[in-house]
Amino acid sequence: MQALIISGGNLDMEFAGSYIKDYEFACTIAADRGMEFFYERKMTPDYIVGDFDSVEPKILDYFRNMDEDRRSVILQFQPEKDETDTELAVRIAAQQGCDMLHLLGATGTRLDHLLGNLHILGAAMQQGVECRMVDRNNRIRMINRGIRLRREEQYGTYVSLLPFTPQVVGLTLRGFQYPLENAVLECYHSLGVSNEIVDEEAEISFQEGVLLVVEAKD
Repeated sequence: MQALIISGGNLDMEFAGSYIKDYEFACTIAADRGMEFFYERKMTPDYIVGDFDSVEPKILDYFRNMDEDRRSVILQFQPEKDETDTELAVRIAAQQGCDMLHLLGATGTRLDHLLGNLHILGAAMQQGVECRMVDRNNRIRMINRGIRLRREEQYGTYVSLLPFTPQVVGLTLRGFQYPLENAVLECYHSLGVSNEIVDEEAEISFQEGVLLVVEAKD
């Protein structure tokens, strides 16, 4: 099952509206200011989660005052908590049995939030849940096993691979402009940045480690 999570970072409303048309979501979640997207689109998310410190009060009141048969499940937390609103949303989606999460509004000007959200991709991965963080220019995921990428389905032109563990061992890339065979990709090195798919299908395989996969448009 697939879930849509709208977080409170920078969100291109036009892009997000277009993106969600291509998917059927079993669960939709607004994380705090992510409510604004649903409000603007006249949609009701299944869940609303957060401490609600960044959303406009009128929008929160709008969802709280909806008829009971249309109302979202609203889960409010204290600001002094160990998790970000986005992490709480990812946890709820996983608890609902969703195994593919689409996370929008998770990038923006707050670099600390962006880096924290990258770690949330790893938390989902550890639960066996694939989580894709998407904006107009990037699709980001974290993997601990090999994947295949079809050129016709890729997101943009470039594929960058960044180690999220000290080493990624036995890395083999096939179908890329810059192939690798049984290589070791190490932290603090830019070797994996800006590759391109040249065959109809590309393969990423490795023996140990965790990779951040960034598909990027120019």
